[in-house]
Amino acid sequence: MSSERLHIKIKRVCARKRSRGVLKTHLTPVRKQGRGRGDVSPPCLPCRRSSSTMTEHRAVEYCSDSEDLFGDYDSILDDTAILAKLEDAEQHERLRSENLQCFRALQPSKDHVFQPPEARLTGSEFDELEDKALEDLPPSQLQFQEQIQDQAKKSKLQIRNKTSTPSPTEDAGEANTEDRTKRPSKARRSVADLLKKTMLGNAAAPVGVSRTAVLKEAVVSEEISVAMQAMETISAETTDLGPFFGLPSKVKELMHKLRGIQSLYDWQEACLNLDCVQQRKNLIYSLPTSGGKTLVAEILILRELLCRRKDCLFILPYISLVQEKVRGLASFGLELDFMVEEYAGSKGRFPPVKRRNKRCVYIATIEKAHSLVNSLIESGRLETLGLLVVDELHMLGDGSRGAGIEMTLAKVQYMSKATQIIGMSATLGNIKDLQTFLGAENYTNDFRPVQLKEYVKLNDSIYEVDPKEENCFRFSRMLNYKYSSSMQKIDPDHIIALVTEVIPVHSCLVFCPTKKNCENVAGMICKYLKEDFLHHREAEKAILLQELKDGGNGCMCPVLRRTVPYGVAYHHSGLTSEERKLVEEAYSRGVLCLLTCTSTLAAGINLPARRVILRSPYVATDFLKRSQYKQMVGRAGRAGMDSIGESILILQEKERSMVKELVSAPMENCYSNLMQDDGKGILSLILSLIGLKISSSVQQIEEFLRGTLLFVQKQQLYMDRSLRDTVQWCVDVLQEKDLITIAGTDSASPTLQITKLGRAAYKGSVDLSYCSLLYRDLLKGLEGLLLNSYLHLVYLVTPYELIPQCNPDWMIYFRQFTLLSAAEQKMSAAVGVPESFVARKAAGQTVQKGVELLVVKRMYLALVLFTLLKETNVWSVADRFQLSRGFVQTLLSSTSAFCSCVLHFTEELEEFWPFKSLLMELTRRLSYCVQAELVPLMEVAGVLEFRAKQLYNAGYKTLSHLANADPDVLCRTIENLYRKQAHLMVASAKMLLNEKAAALQEEVEELLTLPADLPPQL
Repeated sequence: MSSERLHIKIKRVCARKRSRGVLKTHLTPVRKQGRGRGDVSPPCLPCRRSSSTMTEHRAVEYCSDSEDLFGDYDSILDDTAILAKLEDAEQHERLRSENLQCFRALQPSKDHVFQPPEARLTGSEFDELEDKALEDLPPSQLQFQEQIQDQAKKSKLQIRNKTSTPSPTEDAGEANTEDRTKRPSKARRSVADLLKKTMLGNAAAPVGVSRTAVLKEAVVSEEISVAMQAMETISAETTDLGPFFGLPSKVKELMHKLRGIQSLYDWQEACLNLDCVQQRKNLIYSLPTSGGKTLVAEILILRELLCRRKDCLFILPYISLVQEKVRGLASFGLELDFMVEEYAGSKGRFPPVKRRNKRCVYIATIEKAHSLVNSLIESGRLETLGLLVVDELHMLGDGSRGAGIEMTLAKVQYMSKATQIIGMSATLGNIKDLQTFLGAENYTNDFRPVQLKEYVKLNDSIYEVDPKEENCFRFSRMLNYKYSSSMQKIDPDHIIALVTEVIPVHSCLVFCPTKKNCENVAGMICKYLKEDFLHHREAEKAILLQELKDGGNGCMCPVLRRTVPYGVAYHHSGLTSEERKLVEEAYSRGVLCLLTCTSTLAAGINLPARRVILRSPYVATDFLKRSQYKQMVGRAGRAGMDSIGESILILQEKERSMVKELVSAPMENCYSNLMQDDGKGILSLILSLIGLKISSSVQQIEEFLRGTLLFVQKQQLYMDRSLRDTVQWCVDVLQEKDLITIAGTDSASPTLQITKLGRAAYKGSVDLSYCSLLYRDLLKGLEGLLLNSYLHLVYLVTPYELIPQCNPDWMIYFRQFTLLSAAEQKMSAAVGVPESFVARKAAGQTVQKGVELLVVKRMYLALVLFTLLKETNVWSVADRFQLSRGFVQTLLSSTSAFCSCVLHFTEELEEFWPFKSLLMELTRRLSYCVQAELVPLMEVAGVLEFRAKQLYNAGYKTLSHLANADPDVLCRTIENLYRKQAHLMVASAKMLLNEKAAALQEEVEELLTLPADLPPQL
């Protein structure tokens, strides 16, 4: 072995750098393919599809000499088998050399050379020995051995010129002699060590290569580049990035860290692994309330964002649910590098910011989702929307809101075949109709994390609901509670007995038919509770009372002041947003153990309880629907806390037969609402189709409508007109309202075109019933627009739909009118409400002068809003106008949303250009209705006025301050702020800050990008 004299150059040839036993190719030696080391076949590791594709198509790779030769499978130094063989060969050669020296010492004369038989190996025999020793080397090692053999043959040819009988021993002797002249030391170095040293030296030092090798390297480099591009393309299309349902393990860790979720329910795993989900087909899945439907949707959204790099739209029915979901997903967005945007109330950009590098999930209400989809279609960006998720899909049958969902889904289906639609729904009787409408498959499961037992109470007896029984009810037990005669009169339904069986250790919800009844029942329960209830979590209830007082700027509801010390509160739309948030959080933490509430709580935020009591089978004066009943009783049972959930429906003897039908009847059917309210929905849909240029003729509109739920259910809805006649009727109505025009009436297929007013109507999402009225009011307002006060602008954006709910107190009206400035009173008279009219009405006199009552009521509501903008205190304004604070809060939020619609309406009409800047600022003021310095903090989801004041006073005065705050420091600095709340708040602030920064960055990049249509520069 003359490796010391050879200048060894090594070039590795491999399919790709990989570990042993992962991928076997034609380049892998037979022995390694069959057995591997120690004749044990290692387990095959899981591979991504992109990896397997690369293995099939990738060319042979020539790695440079400077690359790490010893880090993987085909390194000589990593192969212990070859090193062992080299050691054996070296030992064998050493023994032969020693024997040869012994024989030479015994030689009788120089002319006579004695060779033992075992040492007489010919060159061919020695070559055969080497071949057997190294016959199954990997490619790079074979190349190394071939180079050794080539140089050895050259050496042998030189020796043959000097001697007639060459022998391996003589070669070895000459090599040893030459080595001894160079190194005085007699220590013999290991062949393996020499190999290591030589290979390391060759790897580190640059070596000259031939032109052929250079060309070969260039070709291979080009192939590698092409292959990498192919792999990137495959990675973009694949939906498998990791072990957690195709997502990285980090997502699973975040689920545990942020949500406390360690594993999924069996139904959730089954649903996520459905073939239709894997193939990205549309899906509707139906489960009972509290079954965990939302988590499946969130995993699918994360998979779309991270794996397919597409945007997502998540539609929720209420603003409170949107805000809660924005807070919940903000932490995931920060960790996984995607954006979360809120589209609710007055929030949201149309079209959304176009991002090059980040994906986004839009969390939207039903109305905002429709506007968002319209803007994406108009800007040609609907293909960026990879997934659309609808919560409460059964709301398709819910009036105008249902029509909004149907329009949104129909447009997405018609315009983008690549967008997957996922619908979460309660169990419906005609789910097949929805499947046909969406072209979706259905997954249904009756799973509940906690067992639910349904009961009804009649007199003193409690019966378990059992549809198998003849009468539907099976006797369970008698109510065991001693009532005095006075208690029996006040609480004839024994609500106190039912709630005291579970509170305060467990939680309880009592659903009442009206808002007033909620407050009365809460007060009645506390009147008869024992004093022990006052001591349960007393300190935390004292903090809650203080927060309620601070949130009301010193004002507090007398009912809550009396009930909260007992752990009881009420929950309905009459609460302010501040009160509602505090009550919900206190109930979730267990500080409050009982809530009396209306049916809206069942459809809103998830607040489960150990026991749910239905005070009556009515909502207001309407008998309960099956879907409403199931939604209410579905709140019973808290996953992870209770082993069972109970619902008790209180009924009277006269209601027995109706309740029997209620608990045993199948679920209601869901029907299209496009034709409800004189076809308001279908008129709006057709107008937007023409405006978006989706359809420009009656035939094209008819084709689109064939993809709606209305068409699926045309026979069930007993439509008295054919589809063609319905479309023609809508076109005539829109033309009459001056929203569209018809061009080319002489031709066989006239073209439908939208007018400026029509475009403004659909872009602003303005109700077509008020479209012309709004235009006239805005046009009249321009004639004498009052700019030294907000009153005129506030009047112009006061929602028309709230006018019927207004019944002015004329004395209050007159008193507030006299507080206006002369300019403001003049403006009021200009719109049609003179002071003389209000004065006569306040004095009880008959007014003969013709004054529009709708205008008068609208001005009264505008005065409420105007006062609220000046004082920013809902409590004081509600007291001044003798209105409920809940109504004032609703008026403010509705006006904020309508102001945003009017802003988009005016942007499409040149004559209204002065309104653009004015309404933009007014929308911002109405959205928060707080002092100007608090607005940046109020933009953060979940931060209300009282919390914003706390943050501002603590030095967190801007969005940047809050986004860079330490949650633990916030908890110590801000009074009564819990750690979880602090983390959600900071995460939401960071997400909002990132969103604003990204929007500015995209704007800068767009400005600096070279225009694609730039004329040639000579």
